[in-house]
Amino acid sequence: MNSSEFAEYRPLMFSIAYRMTGSVGDAEDIVQEAFLRAAADRADAKAPKSYLATITTRLAIDHLRSARVRRETYLGTWLPEPLVEDDNDPAVHAELSDSLSMAFLTLLETLTPAERAVFLLREVFSYDYQAIAEATGKSEAACRQLLTRARQAILRRRPRFSTSRADAEELTGIFLDVSNGGDMAGLLERLAPDVVFYGDSGGNGEVTFLDPVHGRDKVAQIIIFQVARARRLHAHLEPATINGRPGLLAYATDGLIAALTFEVLDGQVQLLQIVANPDKLRHIGPVSSSWHLRAEDDA
Repeated sequence: MNSSEFAEYRPLMFSIAYRMTGSVGDAEDIVQEAFLRAAADRADAKAPKSYLATITTRLAIDHLRSARVRRETYLGTWLPEPLVEDDNDPAVHAELSDSLSMAFLTLLETLTPAERAVFLLREVFSYDYQAIAEATGKSEAACRQLLTRARQAILRRRPRFSTSRADAEELTGIFLDVSNGGDMAGLLERLAPDVVFYGDSGGNGEVTFLDPVHGRDKVAQIIIFQVARARRLHAHLEPATINGRPGLLAYATDGLIAALTFEVLDGQVQLLQIVANPDKLRHIGPVSSSWHLRAEDDA
């Protein structure tokens, strides 16, 4: 395995590892470890793509199993690390952006590591059962059973919205207008009656959302509070492509605050997700220290 082959297949390896783990940093570590293992073993050099996908998948499964306890004890709502598109990095231009959305990756958390691997390899990357069996170390019959269970679990929980790029871009414009001092009423009117808010701060800052927040009135209160605090700290929003869709990055004067994504149905926001855990933002750029202080510290 040479460096040119690694460069060719790195986007595929990253795509598998990131969807499996929901973490940019963990995915990059898995990709690097897979390459090191492949470089030390030349037995499968004739089929590098399949071999690298197999190593990546198995490392990701092992990682998820070892990380299970940490996920179960995570403080508050867990969301994936946001993947911000960079035109200079081919690794983030993964195919099938729907399978990159924050909502979809969060849904994958309900699957076991083996179910997740089989589902992704079959439904997202279109591998045949023989290749999936090799990648997961299971029989083809077992892989078919795992896929059936995973499909059933996904169908039971999959949300009904399907956000168009036009809807998402319109909503980012409304958020930007509010960020720049515009009237908030127009934004709050776009919240669906049954909107759901997920906030992942990892226990940092003045508020930790232990559970999702349901309903227009409660979510509106969260938005009003956060916008007021953002204006007090001279924060602003910038548009960005996050997990394959239009989203927003929030910045204070000293660095990044949060990444914001949403899902829309019939022009109304059905799902709002904000990642404000500094540990999940550092791969994007410098993180604000002032924002993550307790509220009384910036009063």
